[in-house]
Amino acid sequence: DATYAARYRGLVAAARDAQAVKAPGMTGLAVAVARHAYKLMAYKDEYEVARLYTDGRFMTALAEAFEGEVALRFHLAPPLFSRRDIETGRPAKRTFGPWMLRAMALLAKCKGLRGTIFDVFGYSAERREERQLVRDYKATIAELIQGLNHENHALAIEIASIPEKIRGFGHVKERHLG
Repeated sequence: DATYAARYRGLVAAARDAQAVKAPGMTGLAVAVARHAYKLMAYKDEYEVARLYTDGRFMTALAEAFEGEVALRFHLAPPLFSRRDIETGRPAKRTFGPWMLRAMALLAKCKGLRGTIFDVFGYSAERREERQLVRDYKATIAELIQGLNHENHALAIEIASIPEKIRGFGHVKERHLG
């Protein structure tokens, strides 16, 4: 939403302004912050995944790739309903039929609940960890720009770029954070 976007822009602007004042002539920090703050702040939660499946592009791509009727089956591990696989320790995926698109359309419309006390997904360990990553990143950037100078500019860019190593969703992301 607009407030979230303003926080993002503010963080990028703080990095840009600090770089201009404390390390004039040097570049890269604001770009690194813009790229990696976005990566952390625009994570794909259940609402976003539902929107991606139901905004029309998925069905258009299916229609372009296949002729006739398609039989949709979704293999998902919903965080509220998944058990752990005994062998792998990962959430076990379950198969859902085409009715899941209707459920996803409803879920996509509920994105306004994101971050509120009514956001049932927000209570999961994964979502709490993602929000903590954003808070930690903002605190790190604030510390970096406070002490920024010509000598530590390259190191500041390297630290601001650490989120580049974070990949995936769910257990894949968890593995990259470990």
